[in-house]
Amino acid sequence: MKTIQILPSKSDAHRAMICAALSELTSGKTCQVMCETSSQDIEATEACLAALQTGRPQMCCGESGSTLRFLLPVMAALGHRAEFYPEGRLPQRPLSPLYEELERHGCRLSPQGTVPFTIEGQLEPGIFRIPGDVSSQYISGLLFALPILESDSKIVVEGEFQSRPYVNMTVQTLEDFGISIKTIDDGFFIPGGQRYQAPPVYQVEGDWSNGCFWLAAGALTPGGVCVKGLNVKSLQGDKEILPLLSRFGAKTAVCEGDITVMPSSLYGIDINAAQIPDMVPILAVLACGAKGKTTIRNAGRLRIKESDRLASVSQVLSNLGASIKEFPEGLEIQGTGSLAGGRADGWGDHRIVMMAAIASLICDEKVIITGSQAVKKSYPDFFQILEDVGLGNNIERN
Repeated sequence: MKTIQILPSKSDAHRAMICAALSELTSGKTCQVMCETSSQDIEATEACLAALQTGRPQMCCGESGSTLRFLLPVMAALGHRAEFYPEGRLPQRPLSPLYEELERHGCRLSPQGTVPFTIEGQLEPGIFRIPGDVSSQYISGLLFALPILESDSKIVVEGEFQSRPYVNMTVQTLEDFGISIKTIDDGFFIPGGQRYQAPPVYQVEGDWSNGCFWLAAGALTPGGVCVKGLNVKSLQGDKEILPLLSRFGAKTAVCEGDITVMPSSLYGIDINAAQIPDMVPILAVLACGAKGKTTIRNAGRLRIKESDRLASVSQVLSNLGASIKEFPEGLEIQGTGSLAGGRADGWGDHRIVMMAAIASLICDEKVIITGSQAVKKSYPDFFQILEDVGLGNNIERN
């Protein structure tokens, strides 16, 4: 059996670092955020927070959507002018309706897509309306910012609330840093005039989003995989991988933080991806390793990620021999239990690169991955670990 120690959660680290910085600014209390490994996205947030604390307006957010969308409202709440320097596909990724809500509440922003992207003015409290089927990062960004305004505010979530687990993570982290958020029927009520109160130490928990790739590998390789360091009580939505693996037919076991997945006969299933969009690439690989039809629904928001992930998943797996159909809001995969192999373009997207690597476990021929350096965004050591545990034998990178 292959054993892997999972890296700290990027999502948890972003939230904790922002809360720690706001604690130091609003109450003078410092916090040591324990995050044993880093990535380009985490380093982007660190760089922006360092600029904030030294009074520099330049925010080098790289390709990190979380960094940009979380810190835009924070800078506005602090009344600071900031210049964000997004890279890669991030300048083209949408900011509406957060953009319009910030303008409606006292901010001035440069046109969307410009670099640098500038925000200035003082954010004003009030009612903020965000559709529930766009990025949950807009809601999280406002939740970080609104408590430090003088008066109360409200976030109204309109329509179906997708990716809610990520917002639940934000609320929990805020509570850990002394901020009170009240959940109401149509969204959140945020009392104003609050100060962040940091604990002395905050331990970032293990990363379920990246852990999914290893757990799925356990269902696809002889002997299985054991992943250490994942909290089964976590609020991270991607822990849903465990019941999904069971539905596919894999054998799963949990023992004191060690999660083991063993291969078995896998069969296609129907998946509602509304709350777990980041899992779609690896779920598509599991569907290829299963027999029968798998349908992935409610995944349209994947088109505005680091790549158009419905298109990139479909193209990469099709090139490797999958029978896959792409629809506006999802995918249909007719699994046979194996793939042929071949070339896989990483699309500049870390999750597509990792998807192709795990897909190699069920390929008859080698998988040649181009653009594999994209994993540095979230998991710099991914390929080294893959090789260390003997799962990279069917991969070439160029």
